[in-house]
Amino acid sequence: MKDKKEEMTMQLGKNGLTDNFIMNLQNSFKERGSMKVVLLKSAGHEKENAKGISEDILKKLGPNYTARVIGFTIILKKWRKPRKK
Repeated sequence: MKDKKEEMTMQLGKNGLTDNFIMNLQNSFKERGSMKVVLLKSAGHEKENAKGISEDILKKLGPNYTARVIGFTIILKKWRKPRKK
């Protein structure tokens, strides 16, 4: 059985970054310290697009989060204090 603190994976598709998607991310961070967001082909499979989406997610989540892009997967981590870039 998986521990609730482990990473959870969410998929980002053709609807893109909606308010509902961001709200689901925020709610998931209440139980977990990190999340994976997988970009589906319908979201646009370009490396620059993945970096732009990760920056948009960070703007909407706030300063307590960091992102790392590996291929078409964005790994988000929540920190207790705001992090500098």
